[in-house]
Amino acid sequence: MKETQIERSDLVETLVKDLKPLAYIHAVWEGGAASWQRIDEWSDIDLYIVCDDERVEDTFQIVEQAVSALSEIEIKFRIPEPAWHGASQVFLRLKNTSPFLFLDIAVMEYSSKEKFLQYAIHGKPLVHFDKSGIIKDEPINHEEYLGGIERRLETLRITFELFGVLVLKEINRGNDMEALSYYLSYVFRPLVEVLRMKHCPLHCRFFTTYIYYELPADVVERLHPLYFVSDLEALGKCYREAESWFWETLKTIDLVSVEKMLRSPA
Repeated sequence: MKETQIERSDLVETLVKDLKPLAYIHAVWEGGAASWQRIDEWSDIDLYIVCDDERVEDTFQIVEQAVSALSEIEIKFRIPEPAWHGASQVFLRLKNTSPFLFLDIAVMEYSSKEKFLQYAIHGKPLVHFDKSGIIKDEPINHEEYLGGIERRLETLRITFELFGVLVLKEINRGNDMEALSYYLSYVFRPLVEVLRMKHCPLHCRFFTTYIYYELPADVVERLHPLYFVSDLEALGKCYREAESWFWETLKTIDLVSVEKMLRSPA
């Protein structure tokens, strides 16, 4: 007999039911697609948990026990610590779920200053419970953020010109895979970054994440053929167009306009 497929609501409800009664668990919410109201059949579950500082491992144990009651854990990957974001993080995929519906669980200490609650950057959290008044929109230091963009622009001006030649070097050698790799890293990615600075600066470092939702449709349409490159000849043409577009965009970025967008994101 075929086993019942575990759905998103089953996972979330089970975790919330098991975590909420515990005194050392302060809050649980969803981010990712849920925070942007974009959940679909391919969405995973981005779950944030805040616990007492000394109870991180206990929290992970409860999480695993809870989901194991629904289905066997098929894949588990714990991010080595210290992680870049400061939280403790584990990915879990259950046997009787869609492979898309894996759990991405971040456990944060109560004292942690970074809880990814700047709504304009991370979206408005889908709150399951908050016993300690933790979940609230954290202010963004707009001057600091703008300063970071300004410094990044100076870096991009130098690195684009310096490293873009690596693409041409490998095109000349006939090394298509190396040429494409350099192109995506040192030409296409910086192009997307400056386009995001111009149109959606709060997500300027997100590369292609949310690109279809946040960049103008005509910009996305123009980017498509620059990403899906078929051969060396096409790569040469894409390189020239991307290079021209990068410098053109760089010249049109107005930091006053960028600051206005930072303060009043769409």
